[in-house]
Amino acid sequence: MTLLVVVYPVLYGFWLGADPSLYTSLFEDPTYLRAVWNTFLFVGIGVNVKLALALLLSGFFALDNWWIRGLLAICLLPWAIPAVPAFLSIQWMLNPQWGMLNTLLGDLGIPSPDWLVSYPWALGAAIGAYVWKWLPFWTLIFLAARMAIPHDIYEAAAVDGATGMRRFRWVTLPMLSNVYLTSTLLSTIWTLSDFNTITFITGAGPADSTHVLATLGIRYAFNVGSIDQGVAVALSALPVIIPLIVVLVRRLGREAT
Repeated sequence: MTLLVVVYPVLYGFWLGADPSLYTSLFEDPTYLRAVWNTFLFVGIGVNVKLALALLLSGFFALDNWWIRGLLAICLLPWAIPAVPAFLSIQWMLNPQWGMLNTLLGDLGIPSPDWLVSYPWALGAAIGAYVWKWLPFWTLIFLAARMAIPHDIYEAAAVDGATGMRRFRWVTLPMLSNVYLTSTLLSTIWTLSDFNTITFITGAGPADSTHVLATLGIRYAFNVGSIDQGVAVALSALPVIIPLIVVLVRRLGREAT
């Protein structure tokens, strides 16, 4: 069963993308080169901004107040709802003609950006939607890690005069460093294969300028009808994904021992 479910699809994918001429044509394709750059921006900015905000928010939600617990439940809603209706709602909100955000900005006398018409605004909107969607999940992860830190360590730090930012720098940050690095690796791997955000926020527009590797592979395979070319796009990300997986597995193995 494992051979059928895991090994066969992987080997079949490698077989489809085994022709070197596929990669030659990819590297000559400006749409592919733009997709590589977009993937770098989408993953690099999205993952780092998301995890940095999640770390900060976890400190706020760690405060012992009943209303903060209630606010945490509300803030988890973006992650809890399905991705497709959430992203479609954001797309309608950013519509340059009748979107809620542009209407609100117009009422305030602020010029409305070309959210889905201009490349920088479109890619920025996609990154913002991605951060909004996944920020609650990683906030919850860091919150759980914070609450696992023994209070004795904080008490000892307080005796030594470490309070506020000094306590965060010398106690919280070192204790969360392993969780943060592991989360960064895992989030990067997941984000490299993120298809929903670009598809339902920008539709890869304007003029196919916001494609990432995940969406471009689907375009080649199903819209253009070149399955082997679509597989080649996906396989071209393996030189990045495989080292990340190796590092992640090694870290998890060390933490387990």
